[in-house]
Amino acid sequence: MSTPVPDGPRRFGTFLAPFHPCGQNPTLALERDLDLIVHLDRLGFDEAWIGEHHSAGHELIASPEVFIATAAERTRHIRLGTGVSSLPYHHPLMLADRMVLLSHLTRGRVMLGAGPGALPSDAYMMGIEVAEQRDMMEEALEAILALLCGDEPVTRKTGWFELRDARLQLRPYGGDLEVAVAAMVSPAGPRAAGRYGCSLLSLGATQTAGFDALGYHWGALEKRAARYGTTPVRADWRLVGPMHLAETREQAARDVAFGLADWVAYFQKVAALPIAPDTDDPDRLVEAVNATGLGVIGTPDDAIAQIRRLAEQSGGFGTYLLMAHEWADTERTRHSYELFARYVAPAFQGTAQAPAASRDWAA
Repeated sequence: MSTPVPDGPRRFGTFLAPFHPCGQNPTLALERDLDLIVHLDRLGFDEAWIGEHHSAGHELIASPEVFIATAAERTRHIRLGTGVSSLPYHHPLMLADRMVLLSHLTRGRVMLGAGPGALPSDAYMMGIEVAEQRDMMEEALEAILALLCGDEPVTRKTGWFELRDARLQLRPYGGDLEVAVAAMVSPAGPRAAGRYGCSLLSLGATQTAGFDALGYHWGALEKRAARYGTTPVRADWRLVGPMHLAETREQAARDVAFGLADWVAYFQKVAALPIAPDTDDPDRLVEAVNATGLGVIGTPDDAIAQIRRLAEQSGGFGTYLLMAHEWADTERTRHSYELFARYVAPAFQGTAQAPAASRDWAA
């Protein structure tokens, strides 16, 4: 059994799909993404996960590895993960080889997030049946982990790839590379994570079905881990959810008038992910986000309450990832992250307690 983490997460980061509405300069949008990660590095955030998508016009990063290589040169401390690499789109040897190279170039700051692929339009263009993606992901994941282990050559043949006495030229920097498996609502992700001893990355933690499944997900992971002899660690569990913070709830609501409606429309009309609130009324979007628990449009205190709610529902997790978005303009978005780093993270990390105690003692 794993050890509970009841008081909330100790690490924080962002999950950068990214989401950019159509009709703007894509080069500048990607540059904003890089600038955001630099900003988070300076604020002391622990990690950033970068998505992979190939269609639909909003999630513009086709290669998280290339993006990570650029971001790594501009940052010093923040860890960088693929969030996630769609395994059915890649030969396992090639993806494993690229990730090991990145682990050396970043001096161990890179992580591999694994998933089946989120957009049916991506799979369609490559001739991949959506119904087969989950099985393909598990086949590739098993092969990648065997390659990363490096104990012996890997030989296996599936319906879509083959490995013949395959081995990597390099071991990961420091000897290890963290691998996380993505999960939405179904237990398939937790089961794969439990079987292969991977971390769990819950992308739909705050949408209603995903929130309700949090406790069940960890149970499914533990059950599969016991069967295959792996050891789950709650501190390695990451939950993802959107927030926008300001000094007051009224200011936060004014801020998101900039882009919340575009974000909701993308999920309702294009992406096949049940994330957006179920309303078409633009005047009710803020209310719907907050009332359903999908996200927080409010103050740092509201953010703290949301994370505590997630900790209680899940039984404990290690990292909270803010889903990156452009609900507000660039200045207010960066300010939201600064408020989170200044007031929310210390509430769970305990970093503000010692100065306050020293002040009280001196007074």
